[in-house]
Amino acid sequence: MASLNGKTAFISGGSRGIGLAIASRLARDGADVTISGSNPSHVEAAIATISQTAAGRVAGHASDLRTLEGCQSAFDVHGNAFGSCDIFVHSAGATKGGVFPDQADADFQDGFALKFHAAVRLSRLFWPSLADTNGNVVMIVGGAARTPDPGFMVGGAVNAALANFSKALAGQGLMDDVNVNWVSPGQTETDRLQQLLAARAEHENKTIDEVRAERMSGEGIRRLGKPKDTAALVAFLCSDEARHIHGTGISVDGGATKGCF
Repeated sequence: MASLNGKTAFISGGSRGIGLAIASRLARDGADVTISGSNPSHVEAAIATISQTAAGRVAGHASDLRTLEGCQSAFDVHGNAFGSCDIFVHSAGATKGGVFPDQADADFQDGFALKFHAAVRLSRLFWPSLADTNGNVVMIVGGAARTPDPGFMVGGAVNAALANFSKALAGQGLMDDVNVNWVSPGQTETDRLQQLLAARAEHENKTIDEVRAERMSGEGIRRLGKPKDTAALVAFLCSDEARHIHGTGISVDGGATKGCF
């Protein structure tokens, strides 16, 4: 894969899970990266982890991306550290599982605030720089955008909205020469997945291992995903070789999605 030397990247949700894997891969490939997260200690730990293999420089910032002020402060930190932006990856967003109609409005509002509204706000903030650099946007969406689940209504609704926004943003990208794509990871070994499995296990009065095995069997997959699986695809999408891949959603789910899109 071509080097990302000389590129600058901002990764929301880059302090843990898939976002951390993406930030680590882009930094290893030569990009200067800024990560954002909500927890200062997680951000500091992530910077230390990324720096171990980074060929580029690493910066970080903790703020609440649910708010416009939090998005603005993260944007300002990146600008102060690196100036322009070539790559914007939106990986922030942890939606809650639950059972309808018992799930509260607050769960839906919180899910949209972090994953959807932050994507819109950060895209707006970074867009002028991305247009100047003919940059790349990659949204981390999720398979639930295509396969609704009654136990994961918040995530499915937010993911579907973000995929739709990403496709529309790609239309703007054609006018401004900014590449826009989105990636939908399947079940991936992260702390977040463990939380979702635990919630489902409690509701169904099963063990976490039983729920995990049932979901793998139901999806017919060979293994659960790893964060590095998604990171490798994102790195490719941000390379010059992938410039003709635009306005496209790609699943990284081991074949779990059975439909043809």
